[in-house]
Amino acid sequence: MAYLSPTLSLMINAAKKAAVGIARDYNELEHLQNSVHGEGSFALRSYEKAKKVLQEELLKLKPQYAFVTPENSVLPANGNYFAVNAIDGLTNFAHGNTRFAMSIAMVENNAVVAGIIYNPLTDEMFFAEKGIGAFKEGFRSHERLRVAGRKNTEQALFACNANLSLVQKVLENTKNINISGCTALDMAYVAAGKLDIVAAIDESLTTIAAGILLIKEAGGYIVALGETDVRTENLAQVLLGGSFVASNEMLRQKTADLFA
Repeated sequence: MAYLSPTLSLMINAAKKAAVGIARDYNELEHLQNSVHGEGSFALRSYEKAKKVLQEELLKLKPQYAFVTPENSVLPANGNYFAVNAIDGLTNFAHGNTRFAMSIAMVENNAVVAGIIYNPLTDEMFFAEKGIGAFKEGFRSHERLRVAGRKNTEQALFACNANLSLVQKVLENTKNINISGCTALDMAYVAAGKLDIVAAIDESLTTIAAGILLIKEAGGYIVALGETDVRTENLAQVLLGGSFVASNEMLRQKTADLFA
């Protein structure tokens, strides 16, 4: 994909501009780890600064759109908004762990039309546009994303950011479980084929909106947690409910039944 739409270009540039402060603050956190107090409030300040940059930059693209965050989750009546989590995995960030990411989605008429997930520390940029495909940014060209092709849950690598009962269900079927503390990045990794299945409970719309588009555009499937009829997906239900399981086509019925 040699061409980026103006929408995606601005969203990516906004993320990278906000990432400058996040990367600087992350390096400062190293000096706070020996203190009992300090890193939590420092991480929150970094989050707020990044959110402010993203709001300023994204509203240049669509100034009439609402700016929805985990703290301000009221959705506009017209269904047009940016869904933004400036740092998903904030606890990881505060502890000097690199498993965190920005999640930015543009929603029109209550459907996600563009989304990016970006890890500022590893410089992994995943992006998708509805009907165009999902990609990972490359130096010379962008890599098209495809979900993995595994056919059985025993060999699958699960990401599970959920409660203990769901984790137990996973462990009954496989020992390959990854609990990262960053659902947005897990969703990007499913789209990229690095993980096979992701299950989550009660996640914020702002955390999962971009990941939903990435997984769909990479050929994956998403159903609400507890749903066993996988013939049709209700992405609006997933977006608003925040509890879901995502996988490839061959695993979708098995994983839906597993979490029924």
